[in-house]
Amino acid sequence: MGTTTGRRERLRAETTAEIKKVALGLMSSGGPDAITLRAIAREMGMTANAIYGYFATRDDLVTTLISDVYTSLADAVDAARDARPADDPAGRIAAWANAFRDWALTNPEGFRLIYGDPVPGYQAPETSAAPEAEHRVCAGLTGLAAGAWPHAKELYPEAEFEWSDFDPKLAAEVREEFPGLPPAAVAIALRIWGHLHGLVSLEIYGHMRVQTPRPDKIYRAELAQLIRGLGLPA
Repeated sequence: MGTTTGRRERLRAETTAEIKKVALGLMSSGGPDAITLRAIAREMGMTANAIYGYFATRDDLVTTLISDVYTSLADAVDAARDARPADDPAGRIAAWANAFRDWALTNPEGFRLIYGDPVPGYQAPETSAAPEAEHRVCAGLTGLAAGAWPHAKELYPEAEFEWSDFDPKLAAEVREEFPGLPPAAVAIALRIWGHLHGLVSLEIYGHMRVQTPRPDKIYRAELAQLIRGLGLPA
């Protein structure tokens, strides 16, 4: 009986993984509104009723996809950052940034799902679809800013920013996780995010390739300028 149960669980896990893979493939070829349970069932040679045994609704599937994608991203950037010494803020920023771009290029549909095109009609849960992973990415960025702050604080006076300039939930989380970190450092984290996300978005959506065959060089140059702008040694 144990062998039979194990085989069923394995087959269910394999089918669930295939459903998610097909869903992202449909999004890649037809955009976010192409993700429907009926279309997935058709691609997999299943009946619509059979696929409902894995995901009760399309929104359940999308929520699971967002959670998986966000976790994959968080794992990638955390691992890259933590491979650099804590006393090397420039190296940690560069590692995080390069891992972010590499992950996005490897998972363009996932990037579009969490940072790009909304899925039409999708009703997100009341809480984040991936609260733990989303927090890790946000805290990771703030941690990079915290590491850079001793070098950058002379360049970015704290007086320019107040905690009221930021979302109350974000401000509360930062103040709890990084006691003593001023609000100006949160602004630095958001500026880092803006630099990296902007260029990667242009590349993922194909706009950068129109202008240059070497978007990687543009990215590296922007990253080097960003690190210099924070007063960090290269």
